[in-house]
Amino acid sequence: MAREDAVKCLRCLLYALNLLFWVMSVCVLGVAAWLRDYLNNVLTLTADTRLEEAAILTYSPVVHPVIIAVCCFLIIVAMVGYCGTLKDSLILLSWYFASLLVIFCVELASGVWTYEEPPVQRSDMISLKSRMTNYGLPRYQWLTQAWNFFQTEFKCCGVIYFTDWLEMTEMEWPPDSCCARQYPGCARQAHHWDLSDLHQEGCGPKVYSFIRGTKQLQALRFLGVSIGVSQILAMTLTMTLLWALYYHKRAPDPPDQGVAHWGDPALAPPSRPEEPPKADPPRLAEAWGPAPANGHAHFEMEQFS
Repeated sequence: MAREDAVKCLRCLLYALNLLFWVMSVCVLGVAAWLRDYLNNVLTLTADTRLEEAAILTYSPVVHPVIIAVCCFLIIVAMVGYCGTLKDSLILLSWYFASLLVIFCVELASGVWTYEEPPVQRSDMISLKSRMTNYGLPRYQWLTQAWNFFQTEFKCCGVIYFTDWLEMTEMEWPPDSCCARQYPGCARQAHHWDLSDLHQEGCGPKVYSFIRGTKQLQALRFLGVSIGVSQILAMTLTMTLLWALYYHKRAPDPPDQGVAHWGDPALAPPSRPEEPPKADPPRLAEAWGPAPANGHAHFEMEQFS
């Protein structure tokens, strides 16, 4: 009874861990996809600068294709573990344990090899001004889109201030993506009438904060550590469940209540009452008595009246 309760508890814990694997893997994939979109625009703005290398070093561990593939594979492994736990299959549970071990080793190696402090300083933000001169040119539409995306999402304008657009380009006013409320010609109207309608903060500090790490990046790192700890716990529980199922199958079957086993005194048939031993018949010599000394037998005749 105690063994059955322990096995049931192990199953419930593995069910919960597999569900946790699904949820965390989907969260990692979603946040990584969001960060990858932002990272592509940052890499476009910081191309051929030290900022590009720093951004790659910071975000490659969480948006690397290997990590994405591992999360997708973990969803499949969790499904196999759920089926193996449900059916008490030693083969599926063994494959589940081996897959978790391989995934854990890959995650650990990827985290160790790609961890490095990004070599970036605030003074490096000035190099972004060189990426402003080609804004709006037909050959650099990808750069124009990157600037518009970054200024809109991070609510910034220029590198240090919105006047950087007037210094580094031949534009008479900043792009419309610098407006707090965007509409065609909003930057021109704000430049002539109300500068408060433009984003007052430069994009340089925003890029620096993004490279140093965002809340989304910290959330991904926390999810990565949580997945690793959950994998260790799942492997331990799986090994324990495998041991319990293996020895449960090797144990002999309990005796059938309908068949009597002579070795069990409780199941043996009732014994017959012992009969008293029969007396041996009297010997002939004892019946006749001792022989007379003269060798003749005296017979006593019964007298009949």
